[in-house]
Amino acid sequence: MYEFGSQAWLDAFVAAINGSKKYEEAARDWEGDFYFILEPGGSVTERKFMYLDLWHGKCRSAEIVEEKDKDKHKPEFTIAGNLAIWKQIREKKIEATQALLTRQLKLSGNIGKVMRATGATRELSNATSAVPTIFPE
Repeated sequence: MYEFGSQAWLDAFVAAINGSKKYEEAARDWEGDFYFILEPGGSVTERKFMYLDLWHGKCRSAEIVEEKDKDKHKPEFTIAGNLAIWKQIREKKIEATQALLTRQLKLSGNIGKVMRATGATRELSNATSAVPTIFPE
């Protein structure tokens, strides 16, 4: 089991992404990098930045970045949400695209590009389900 938001969890997520033929196919034309941001609330006391560089169906690199170092990367997109919404996405109680449209997740970047890649978004979310996860309480 990996704690959501840890480097070990992110490494397992990258392995799930890179091992997914469905993601590879759905994202074969996708290029873009992200900060997935876990916002403070409840047991989460400070923002966590999970950087992912996604390129044509693979994740080229990923790392946890401290808030003080958030300018290390200049990702094309940021998607921010609290622990509850990230947990709901991981447990398939809500789709990431729906969370974006209902503003439960906050997106910075070209929403049109993201919305044209709903299959890739779905498969990326599915990859989170492949990671044995515990959430901070």
